Amino acid sequence: MLLPVIAALCGAQGATAQDAEPLATLPAAILPPALPWSGASEQLIVEKSDPWITPAERSDFATTPRYDETRAWLERLAAASPLITVERFGRTGEGRDLLMVRASKGGAGKPVVLVQAGIHAGEIDGKDAGLMLLRDIAQRGKDGLLDQVDLVFVPIYNIDGHERMSRWNFPALRGPFEKGYVGNARNINLNRDYAKADAPETRAMIALLQRLDPILYIDCHVSDGFDMQYDVTFTYAGWGRYAYHRATADWLMGRFGPQVTAALDQAGHVPTIYPSPVDTRDPAKGIRQAPEGPRYSTGYGDFIGVPTVLVENHMLKPYRQRVLGTYVLLEAALKLAGEDKDSIIAAKARDRASRPATMLARWKMATQPVDWIENFKGVAFTTYRSAATGRLEQRWTGKPIQFRMPIIGQEPVETVTLPKAWWIPPAQTDVIDRLRLHNIRFETIAPPRTLMLDQVHVHEPALQRAQDGRLPLKARFTHENRTQTMPAGTIRVPSDQPLGLLAAALLEPEAPDSFLAWGFFPEMLSPSPGAEDFVRAPLAEALLARDASVRQAFEAKLAADPAFAADPDARLDWLTDRLPDRSPFHHLYPIRREP
Repeated sequence: MLLPVIAALCGAQGATAQDAEPLATLPAAILPPALPWSGASEQLIVEKSDPWITPAERSDFATTPRYDETRAWLERLAAASPLITVERFGRTGEGRDLLMVRASKGGAGKPVVLVQAGIHAGEIDGKDAGLMLLRDIAQRGKDGLLDQVDLVFVPIYNIDGHERMSRWNFPALRGPFEKGYVGNARNINLNRDYAKADAPETRAMIALLQRLDPILYIDCHVSDGFDMQYDVTFTYAGWGRYAYHRATADWLMGRFGPQVTAALDQAGHVPTIYPSPVDTRDPAKGIRQAPEGPRYSTGYGDFIGVPTVLVENHMLKPYRQRVLGTYVLLEAALKLAGEDKDSIIAAKARDRASRPATMLARWKMATQPVDWIENFKGVAFTTYRSAATGRLEQRWTGKPIQFRMPIIGQEPVETVTLPKAWWIPPAQTDVIDRLRLHNIRFETIAPPRTLMLDQVHVHEPALQRAQDGRLPLKARFTHENRTQTMPAGTIRVPSDQPLGLLAAALLEPEAPDSFLAWGFFPEMLSPSPGAEDFVRAPLAEALLARDASVRQAFEAKLAADPAFAADPDARLDWLTDRLPDRSPFHHLYPIRREP
């Protein structure tokens, strides 16, 4: 049945509409061939007669349960076991309860491993793996995993997206049959929202992270990209190489990676570090490793000093295989966290005591590989001319191959020196609200204070394509030290604090996840107040006569830009913007920096 679909989609000669599969069989019918697999982890699946069989197991992993069925199953397990409790830690945009499940033997102050599933609601492997693991902890003798740590499990993070199930969501994923949607009820990608914290789900998760302060935070996803033999992949902030906090990153790379890889190997899986492709059309160009900002779970964990793991199961592996691999990873992670709890706590403390003087703000792809994977386990592909795109498209063959894979790192472009503090006007309530949410320490000054501050000028601001409920902004910046009087009620945010790096990532205008970059200050883009041209023209003439630097810049622009020179309004606007005290808002970043 697959060949007529491919023939129709590829525009093969002789194919007709009658030859094509009905849309009801798509998109699963056109996925590349699955690689054969069997492994010891298959023994984790219980018999059909088991009273604690999970919904996914009951369907042979063809489907995944909806929110209500998931909640009912977990509440039944909690009623049957003193080890399990279910509670609400927030509500979604559509009013559903955000659920967390705690598996614990009790004991005050026991460290926590926090696992979340379904931040991208179609990538739901973690939910069904977590249900199986909780069942085995509560009912099948694996409660020893709780001797040294508690497990807190969020089965569905993006619940509103989860309930928008369709076979057309995440069409590249091989199961389950219907999958949730990537965004929440406002179409916000929650794994782009940790820094700006616009969604109620994000705010609830940040509060939960502060409440639990876990020794390990695991975020379960499914990858996109290209076909390959690996089934379970994982990584950390900046792929470990580019982490902003070194002690927790070193534990992840030195202990978590090797231990979990060994467990997955033993269970019959094929693990590796997450291969984020430079070019999905040409995998041999390499896999990308780069710093991460606090918009992501992994980046946020790095900035707050919590070891954080991104699990990226491979999309084209069958759902059954992916769920079992996630189970093995989570079980191994719990064991390791229990064994290493003291060293993890010490690593977190070292990171939080560090006070970096600088922060990398921009980077670019390195021209030479930083490393190589000698025998990368790939899959061969051919190409065909697509009737839809008119270009050559890939067709994965299912044939295993190996090749030398370059690892492409990054080179620094811009590093910012952290100031002593940032000064925020009291009118910037959205920013101050988020500082409170992130638990960033600040003080409110009572009397006005006069001091030398760095004022940032914004040049050539350009709104970007809408993303996750925001209009991001790109610009270039210049800095000017000026004596200024800050009014009573101004907020002073010191950089000398455990979350000083996070404050810098949010408040330094050059940072890619800063509030400015996310478009928090639209008032900067409003033009200066106007006046009649018969007033503006003499003022501009006086400015040219009295300010040699403005006159030289104006003459240079006239010579370099004929369109500008021929536009009287543009010329007048350019000069008007350079008059003194034109506007306290126009192209001025409202947050000041204390050098």
